[in-house]
Amino acid sequence: MRLKSKKIILGITGSIAAYKAAMLLRLLVKESAEVQVVITQAGKEFITPVTLSALSGKPVISEFFGANDGTWNSHVDLGLWADLMLVAPATASTIAKMANGIADNMLVTTYMSAKCPVFVAPAMDLDMFAHPSTQKNIEILKSFGNSIIEPSVGELASGLTGKGREWKNPKILLKLLLNISIQESTKRKTFLVTAGPTYEKIDPVRFLGNFSSGKMGYAISEELADSGANVILVSGPVSLKTNKKNIQLVKVESADEMYVKCLSWFPNCDGAVMCAAVADFTPVVVEKKKTKRGSENWSLELQPTIDIAAKLGELKSEKQILAGFALETNDEISNAKKKLESKNLDFIVLNSLNEEGAGFQVDTNKITIIDKSNNQQFFELKSKKEVAVDIVNKIKSIIK
Repeated sequence: MRLKSKKIILGITGSIAAYKAAMLLRLLVKESAEVQVVITQAGKEFITPVTLSALSGKPVISEFFGANDGTWNSHVDLGLWADLMLVAPATASTIAKMANGIADNMLVTTYMSAKCPVFVAPAMDLDMFAHPSTQKNIEILKSFGNSIIEPSVGELASGLTGKGREWKNPKILLKLLLNISIQESTKRKTFLVTAGPTYEKIDPVRFLGNFSSGKMGYAISEELADSGANVILVSGPVSLKTNKKNIQLVKVESADEMYVKCLSWFPNCDGAVMCAAVADFTPVVVEKKKTKRGSENWSLELQPTIDIAAKLGELKSEKQILAGFALETNDEISNAKKKLESKNLDFIVLNSLNEEGAGFQVDTNKITIIDKSNNQQFFELKSKKEVAVDIVNKIKSIIK
């Protein structure tokens, strides 16, 4: 039971979807979590505190003060007590109050005192959800580090059909919460990520390179950072930037520079994702002056670059995770498996130039993850940000 002994605040607001909170609460308790329900006044119009108290085994909190007995409920103590806070369902009104610090009820004041991860599951009519004010408030909550559990599309209480419906099955919400225990595995860990191309100089103005944009590596770095990890991002020449406080950007140009930086950082990391498109060859001689065009052919002698992933695979300890990428044009699965084994990787991410929408210079990717136990996971075409989530989830599952 991955939620065993977890202290969870379940916030319930005045939405018709409040009845689903009873089923969710029952599932949380079944997972051996300790749940404290905090409900708004409007929420009590849809589901009774008696029902919630019976399911949680705790008195339900709604008011700041007890009924004529001089006691008061400390939102500060409650915020410090919790390992996780979930507001489900969350109305447009409560989302607005959370985003703008309007602490006029016990639920919002508790939220503002919480030191734990906070998850918000909006539930409202589709026009309210789509309204610019609600969308702005949701973006504000995201900027605070809160996680938004997007509502599903379906028939709403108004009789309309569209986005705004809270998850039809509370088991889906439970699954998301269960992932928290996996997510916590990356907190306070340090990962090395490589991204982008390398440029191998031919002379002062020319180089050998490739079309890598660095988007995949940067997306993985940001997903790891959002999961609480510290990230060392060793990046080749790209136009991308990152503003995450827990990402340290190390810029390099050549394969040799990337190798030196990776060799320096890797021993102190918990794992590495080798996403960079490192040049396989580099000129034997780098001309000091620009080579002028002549009437004869120009022969350029190349030598292999250092295989960075393979070198780190040799150094990898049992406690470290090493992931690599394989961009293939033929015999894809077979070639990816060979790289997986020869480089001592824990898993390899295969993408193909034969797949439309995958590869360089695009915002999407279609991958297959193969691990050293020969488990294969096939994923549909997704944005690179969504692909990064799949890759980081694989890392989390290995750690767990």
